[in-house]
Amino acid sequence: MRTLFLALAVASLSATPALAAPCKDAKGKFMKCPEKKPVRCKLNGKFAKCGTPGAKPV
Repeated sequence: MRTLFLALAVASLSATPALAAPCKDAKGKFMKCPEKKPVRCKLNGKFAKCGTPGAKPV
């Protein structure tokens, strides 16, 4: 039981830095990452997949 608890504690500590924001500003300080908007494309006035020939990003 003690070994299981220790293993879970170590696993949770090692996963914490991976959850940190990977974005840094020009000075190297951590900052909130800008939200990525999904790219949407239109073809003939209707939404289409961006890989479709003739589709343009909106």
